[in-house]
Amino acid sequence: MVAVSSKDEGLRPPVHVAIIMDGNGRWAKARGLPRTAGHKRGVDAVRTVIEAAGKLGISYLTLYGFSSENWRRPETEVRDLMGLLRLFLRSQIADLHKNGICLKVIGERNRLAPDIVRQIEEAEALTAANNGLVLTVALSYGGRQELAEAARRLAADVAAGRMTVDQIDEESLGARLYTAGTPDPDLIIRTSGEQRISNFLLWQSAYAEFVFVDTLWPDFSASDLEAAIGTFQRRERRYGAAG
Repeated sequence: MVAVSSKDEGLRPPVHVAIIMDGNGRWAKARGLPRTAGHKRGVDAVRTVIEAAGKLGISYLTLYGFSSENWRRPETEVRDLMGLLRLFLRSQIADLHKNGICLKVIGERNRLAPDIVRQIEEAEALTAANNGLVLTVALSYGGRQELAEAARRLAADVAAGRMTVDQIDEESLGARLYTAGTPDPDLIIRTSGEQRISNFLLWQSAYAEFVFVDTLWPDFSASDLEAAIGTFQRRERRYGAAG
């Protein structure tokens, strides 16, 4: 583990960092290994980044673990990924709880196996009162699907007479997103050199800073996270105001 500091020259760290974890398959292919090996090594990187985020003073960390589009991958790969998810939930939740981390999972749970949903619910209940890092994992998640669901909930509230069409605004829509109660990300990092957001936090990323790094996710380290935060800290955020 690379030692990390909680401050960079006295500058504040971003409150909320979100990461698109990309490159497991390419990492494995470059080494002549099956894709599963890349995913397993990626889980190690998850543990490293969670620990580093706490040391850097980040309050919220969101990880894009499995997208709604990932269900289209080969059945064997999806099965292996779900197995790794089960292993992570069994083996890591006690440590997360011990370290005061609050776990949240966002996405379409009805597409996950019942035993995984049960493990998620138990993990969320166990860690709900923790006041340390808030770790959100996006599973079976898509930003467009999230917005469509929020729109359906708004439409249902209007139809039931709980609100009027004129009362629909940014705040009311935001309150119906999976991330309600979590501040929007300040910084979104994508690994592996790709420069797109792949249907991730579409509404929430309106004013986020983006940092794209060439490092493949399994090789992403605490020092890589610290470097991305350093890049963020050197930027001037205007939120649409004149420069």
